[in-house]
Amino acid sequence: MAFLILGILLLALKLAEVGPVADWPWWGVLLPFGLTVAWWGLSDKLGLTQRRAMKQMERKKAVRRLRNLEALGLGPRRQRRPRPAVEFSASDMHRRAAKDPTHAE
Repeated sequence: MAFLILGILLLALKLAEVGPVADWPWWGVLLPFGLTVAWWGLSDKLGLTQRRAMKQMERKKAVRRLRNLEALGLGPRRQRRPRPAVEFSASDMHRRAAKDPTHAE
């Protein structure tokens, strides 16, 4: 992307005949466009473009998943508090045993 911006800037300076760029040869002004094409070809060949696209899709999926969980009222897991375990005292156990004769201690 930097090569493209540099190429556009140099081309504008050459066409407006501003500064020392006006005296440069055309191949020097158009060189950044060639470098841009070479960089895009290399990044496609190495898979950099595909990896960036895959990372962006994964980010979109994660955001969509969180938004849907919040819409359902569930929220993200790390924000939920664990429910406290119910603790039974000995008297609770005796009461339960009295109510339920099949309950053995």
